[in-house]
Amino acid sequence: MYPDVWVASLAPSPFQAPCTVPDLLQQPLTVQLFVLLVLSAVVACVAWTVTHEEVFREPREYCVRKSLNARSLITRKFFYLFTCEYCFSHYVAAGVLLGTGYRMLMPDWRGAIVAWFLLVWVANFQMNAFARLRLEIKLDRLEIDEKSEDGGDSR
Repeated sequence: MYPDVWVASLAPSPFQAPCTVPDLLQQPLTVQLFVLLVLSAVVACVAWTVTHEEVFREPREYCVRKSLNARSLITRKFFYLFTCEYCFSHYVAAGVLLGTGYRMLMPDWRGAIVAWFLLVWVANFQMNAFARLRLEIKLDRLEIDEKSEDGGDSR
């Protein structure tokens, strides 16, 4: 029913047995880019959720306090990591690469480094687009509330 492309879209990770179907680098460029977009969306989703959403507010506030008040520079930088979506996305992307074995353009360690930077780059575009969309929605809601408070009279 589904083509073997979906099974072979990722190189073998340390957690799965090597697959016998062609790996991602032998697939068309459109498939490689689709996998890049999907994996970067995962990176963006995790990084945004941890650094912005209400569900992680208490741990994030703790990290903000520690990043500002810790004595050690290393401790401050470690806790800052959980408050910055750009910084955190590097670590999430590294985790995605380790979990999937994803490579881009080259099948060795160089492909992993290229994939790591590309995942972060595309994920940050996605997070910026999401942030802009949320801001526009918020502004639209404020305009609607303002018009409804004025009684709908826009003269």
